[in-house]
Amino acid sequence: MSHAQFSSLRIIRARLVDGTGADPVTDAVIDIDEDGTIVHAGPAATAPEAPARARTVDAAGRTVLPGFIDTHVHLAIESPRQMVRRHESDQTLETFRTAERLRITLDAGITTARDLGGLPAGYRDAVAAGLTTGPRLHTAVRILSHTGGHADFRSECGFDPSAGVGEIADTPDEVRIAVRRLLRSGADVIKVCATGGMSSPYDQPDDEGLTVEEIRTVVDEVARHGGRPVAAHAQGTAGIVNAIRGGVSSVEHGYGLTAQARELAGEHGTFVVPTLSTVFDGIDRSTMQPFHYEKKIRWSGITRENIAAAISDGVRIAMGTDAAMVPHGRNLRELSHLVSLGMSPARAIETGTRSAAELLGLSAEIGTLETGKHGDLVMCDGDPIADISLLSDPARVVLVAQRGAVRKDTLGLAQATPAPAVSGAPSEGATG
Repeated sequence: MSHAQFSSLRIIRARLVDGTGADPVTDAVIDIDEDGTIVHAGPAATAPEAPARARTVDAAGRTVLPGFIDTHVHLAIESPRQMVRRHESDQTLETFRTAERLRITLDAGITTARDLGGLPAGYRDAVAAGLTTGPRLHTAVRILSHTGGHADFRSECGFDPSAGVGEIADTPDEVRIAVRRLLRSGADVIKVCATGGMSSPYDQPDDEGLTVEEIRTVVDEVARHGGRPVAAHAQGTAGIVNAIRGGVSSVEHGYGLTAQARELAGEHGTFVVPTLSTVFDGIDRSTMQPFHYEKKIRWSGITRENIAAAISDGVRIAMGTDAAMVPHGRNLRELSHLVSLGMSPARAIETGTRSAAELLGLSAEIGTLETGKHGDLVMCDGDPIADISLLSDPARVVLVAQRGAVRKDTLGLAQATPAPAVSGAPSEGATG
């Protein structure tokens, strides 16, 4: 059936979990108009008449949720080992491999993703123009670090096996210039290293990275250029505190989030993106450098204690996986980890929908299924409120749509039609 005949989408007989925190609606209708905007998401009893040319999908009791947002991925990188072997890859092949990672991430139910290092802005623009299929993208392009810090992979002779993942700066003035270079490269978000890390060869997670003054310089410089979120890689406690005091939007990982740091995050309204998948799932001696493996073993217990306390304390949390450090296309396993540390399934879903949209500055467009927002949604078999783990399996995600354009439909529930480019380019949403 042609796109001219069916230009809007109606889903009937759905269990609706709209991402707002409201109770599920058991007999719901979701209407998305020809522009990809939601015109109804609620009980069938209050739904308008179906548009004459609407494609109708019978959910048959399956659950419809907002499209999920992974706020911490590395789509240009396949695995931890490839992080320091990127120079060995043919770049044409890597372009196609990256496109495949975009596709499987979308198929997992991630309709928007924030790449925090390694992905050129051209991929964001290609998705927005409809040249390839994938999540709507924000990208940091490169990672701002000091010499010998988390994003400095250079050897003593100056060779960089990461093929330019890091943006190196060592004084406030150098940091300001580095931010300008990143903005010139099209960054939607600035990623800074406030601590050392697991995957870096020269430091430890407890080591401090950029100073408070340097982090404040980053925040000030992006404010002078229309504003962008600032994400801080921060694992050890001292660096977490420095990042929050420096004014970052989010603490990435946050494994050393002690009571003092949790209180400070609450005072500043700082998001924490715990990336539990990379701590609990990403431990494989056969694919990791020995130093990386040893760090992961040590920090997994620390993380479990501190992030469980952060959940209990009501710290603002957004979902992120650090995909690449763990396999791509299994992103929603992160929700099960959050639930295992004490979060309710409904709240875990919100971390990957409404809360994640707030962090990215896109809450006016996505994150919940409400009238006037973009028709980004996923449909899954079963009830994730009763069993959050079902979302961990991409095969249970049977339908994915972006702005009403069906991107995945494993059961043939909707007639596939040509779709417009994903509009609302992330750079616009990020820069205001």
